[in-house]
Amino acid sequence: MKNAAISTLIGATLVFGVITLAPGWGEEGARREPGAAERALAAGAAGAPAALVDLTALIEDREQWVRAHPRDEESWAVLGSAYVERGSRLAEAAYYRKAESALRRSLELLPGEKGNVNAVVGLAALANARHDYARARTLGESAMEQQPQQWTAYPALIDAYSGLGDYKAMSKAMDKLTELHPGAQTLSRAAGVYRERGWREDAAAAAYDAVGSAQAPQEKAAARHRLGDLAWEWGEPAEALKEYDAALRLAPDHDPLLASRARALAALGRTAEAFRDYQAALARIERPEYALAAGELYQSRGLDGDAATQYEQLRTKVARAGADGVVDEVVLGQFEADHGDPEAAVRRLKAEWARGHLNVYTADALGWALYRAGRPEEALPYARRASEQGLRSALFTYHRGEIERALKQDGPARRHLAEALRINPYFSPLLAPAARQALEALGEPPPGGPKDVTGPEGEAPTEPETETATETEVGQETEVGPEVEVGPPSPSPSTAPTLSPTPERSRAGAGASASATAPTPTSTGAVE
Repeated sequence: MKNAAISTLIGATLVFGVITLAPGWGEEGARREPGAAERALAAGAAGAPAALVDLTALIEDREQWVRAHPRDEESWAVLGSAYVERGSRLAEAAYYRKAESALRRSLELLPGEKGNVNAVVGLAALANARHDYARARTLGESAMEQQPQQWTAYPALIDAYSGLGDYKAMSKAMDKLTELHPGAQTLSRAAGVYRERGWREDAAAAAYDAVGSAQAPQEKAAARHRLGDLAWEWGEPAEALKEYDAALRLAPDHDPLLASRARALAALGRTAEAFRDYQAALARIERPEYALAAGELYQSRGLDGDAATQYEQLRTKVARAGADGVVDEVVLGQFEADHGDPEAAVRRLKAEWARGHLNVYTADALGWALYRAGRPEEALPYARRASEQGLRSALFTYHRGEIERALKQDGPARRHLAEALRINPYFSPLLAPAARQALEALGEPPPGGPKDVTGPEGEAPTEPETETATETEVGQETEVGPEVEVGPPSPSPSTAPTLSPTPERSRAGAGASASATAPTPTSTGAVE
């Protein structure tokens, strides 16, 4: 899965966590011992994931309650937030419409500025689920300003800042969450934040501490899932598999674990088991990224018909989610770049970039789409941005190496292709073999080391024109955009791996240098 980390954080905090006791519970004769709905709400109060059966019971309980008590704004907020959680956990975007209706009803009864922060936080989580990170940031910051000591606003803010590529703000929000709400779920989320910043040792330490601190089975399973994902990304599939198996024993209904385990099984050569787990995961959760991963595994084994079926399911799922307000341009752009129409991928991903989603996943996907469309000069600054922000990704590093190879920058290309395979030699069933082939084609560096290191008369050599780029400060972050000299047309990269199971489509504009520049954010963060 190419960018599973941009979609969700394992063990995400339930957004209704502060609501520890819903109306109607605790009244004399109203309840016996705490049941499934109460367990879901208690999990939320601790910031832990609830079992799906308990979450379903909570939704049914609150639906029944608000029918009898339609002016109970607190229960509307609980219900709306539970809809968001269920929709996110099961990739059922239809729940997002229900969530928006319930949360807006809560705010009609009691506006956010009069104290209904829970509903505002619920809307922020909904915006994140729909990949509308700018709106999520606005709502999250509004909730934080009203009640800065209420911890539930900060998980939504962390996700929003990550989606916008504002990694310094993400880290500050993480620090505040750690101060206000220490515990296993906060540690697990911290591991994800440290991972995005490239702090491997800190990520591992936080993930191990999360496993040790977790209490409930679902909570411990989520922590082990995080630990397994870190092991996978660092090229340790056997260790990752051990964590996934342990997590599944604790939480058999945690379906994302199946897709993660399938990835590790494929790396270990247990392909039949990997296919089994992918199909089981997709039967329960039709996430586009799972369909893409399964399709690429089928394709790597020469099963092009099965791959095509998965890719069609991906298109269908993205279209269905789009009807419910979910924008999945990054996953669709990745698919189009490698298996469909690269120019269409460029258009989609440039629109995503223009929305202000300046995160490393969008940068990597856009750079790769430009390369696949035959525009490596335009692609390189995006690839640099993705690989230099902190996150150590084998996929990002491979993409950069291939782009540099197309630009005849053999030294950097050799270095980055080798680094990708060092980070994770199993990072993709299609692209990891392509990386090895590309590295072999480059061969060993020329004997005697680099020539003219100091240039004539001891002067430092100038950078080649294909390496030039500008850097503009965006708040506290650095925005990189290309400045490309327009020269004679250059041939499109003949060494690009052919990934489509069907004959590759003709590419408009292939074979010509690009003159367009990347969008440049203004000082306020808006993209021009």
